[in-house]
Amino acid sequence: MMQEQLWPLIQAVRAQAPLVQNITNFVVMNNTANALLAVGASPIMAHAHPEIPQMLAICQALVVNIGTLDDYWAEAMRLAAAEAQRLGKPWVLDPVGAGATPYRNELLTQLLPHRPTIIRGNASEILALAGLSATTKGVDSTVASTEALGAARALHAQTGATVCVSGAVDLVVRGTQVAYVANGSPLMTKVTGLGCSATAVLGAFAALNAPDAFAAAAAGVALFSVAGELAAAGAAGPGSLQVRLLDALSSLTEAEFMGRLQLTVS
Repeated sequence: MMQEQLWPLIQAVRAQAPLVQNITNFVVMNNTANALLAVGASPIMAHAHPEIPQMLAICQALVVNIGTLDDYWAEAMRLAAAEAQRLGKPWVLDPVGAGATPYRNELLTQLLPHRPTIIRGNASEILALAGLSATTKGVDSTVASTEALGAARALHAQTGATVCVSGAVDLVVRGTQVAYVANGSPLMTKVTGLGCSATAVLGAFAALNAPDAFAAAAAGVALFSVAGELAAAGAAGPGSLQVRLLDALSSLTEAEFMGRLQLTVS
C-alpha cells in the first residue's frame, strides 16, 4: 500500500513548487539548489540574521545543514530553527559530522529542542546525535545504516522527528514504523554533497505538510535513491553522474519509479 502513496507525493512537489529556505554549507550550495529545482521546488539560500523572520514567513520549509560551521552561521541556524518552530513551519536537520567535535555537538544540542520535522544523516551521525558512541571518518559513516535503527527510534522519541538514515539501504524511521529503501548506487558516494542534496530534497517533501509525514519522507528518500540509481546506470564516472542525477530527478516517470523502487515497510 505504501508504494502507491509515494508517486502522488512526488507529483505534489512538482505541482506545488514549494519554497524552501536552506542554511547549508559552502561546499554544496549550488548542488542543493539545483536538486531542489530539479524535483520541482524553489530554493532560497539565505542565512543573514536580520532577514530570517521575513524569509521563513514566505517559505514553506527550512533545511539546516551544519556541514561548514562558523559562529555567524551557527547563530543563523539557531535563529531559523526557533522561528520555524514558532511559525509551525516544517524543518529538516542534517547533522553533518555529528560526534566529530564538541563544537558541532553543542550546536546540535541547541537545535534539537526546536523539534525538527525530519532528521537525515548517515549511521554514525545518527548514533552520535542520539548520544550513542560512534566513530566518524570526517563526514563519512563507519557503520551500516541498519546499525543505527535503535538510535533513530530514540531520536524520534526525543524529538518527534521522522529520522532518515542513509546507507547502502536507506532507512526511514518513525517509532515502530520503518521503511527500507534499497535503491541507489555506490558511485553516489564519490560525488561531494549528494547526501546534502538528498536532505534538501526532503525539505521539499516536508513542505507539503502531508497528513502522513512518514510517507512524505519516504517519498523523498525513494525519489533521490531511484534517480541516483538511474543516473549511475549510464554514467561514465562521478562527473557525469552529477549531471545525469539532475536530469533523472527532473524527468523521472511513474513507470521508471515504480519499476525500480525496492521498498520494504515493517
